[in-house]
Amino acid sequence: MQERRDAIAQFVTAEGSVTFGQLKKAFSNVSEMTLRTDLKALDEARRIVRTHGGARSVEYVVGTDDLLLNRSTRNVEAKALIARKAKGLVRPDSTIFLDSGTTTTALARELDDVRMLAFTNSLTCAAELARLERARTIMVGGSLNRFSMSLNGSKTIEQVGELSFDLLFLGVTSFQSSSGFACGSDDEAALKRALIAHAERTVVLMDSSKLGQRSTFKICDLADVDCVVSDENLTEHFKKYCEEAEVEVL
Repeated sequence: MQERRDAIAQFVTAEGSVTFGQLKKAFSNVSEMTLRTDLKALDEARRIVRTHGGARSVEYVVGTDDLLLNRSTRNVEAKALIARKAKGLVRPDSTIFLDSGTTTTALARELDDVRMLAFTNSLTCAAELARLERARTIMVGGSLNRFSMSLNGSKTIEQVGELSFDLLFLGVTSFQSSSGFACGSDDEAALKRALIAHAERTVVLMDSSKLGQRSTFKICDLADVDCVVSDENLTEHFKKYCEEAEVEVL
């Protein structure tokens, strides 16, 4: 029993958010009643959080995003597609900021070696940018968030306040039409708002699985950004919402 519950907890943590249907499919040898009992026990042990119709990883609910390593294994093809689309927005001799996240890291991996100034607060983005010989990369400092492998906090915001960027590539955890873009860290949300304020153009990199999800800390409204780069599975409702807000969709 414990081995089965461990497997269920690991599955929920790896996926971040799952429906009961996904759980039934993943654990097809477990009866529906037993699966519900397991979810109740795991919820009481605070290893997962039960939701209406499924379960979520604890990290998604308590106010911090899941570990970057876990997130990097989700929706890999969609993130690679987004990165290939987004790199076409970067022009030689421009100044860009790469926010933290798995999709921005995928973009850093895809960027062509052209002359530009690239800022980032992400350790993983910086590691990918290190291969570029013609670009100059600058990291902004701050306190380490081990979940996102990024630097943030008041010192980071202070540094951003002295900068300006042609392009900001922004990572988000979720989007809801009623509350906008959000993430799981208050420090990161505050930094993202500061970055938006100092960017000529803000480009959100977001795969379609983040639509309709809920995170704790609001970043901004849809109208506060200029472009959303996503995969091929965006809903028509979201596309229409972007059109009404005059936000470009790629």
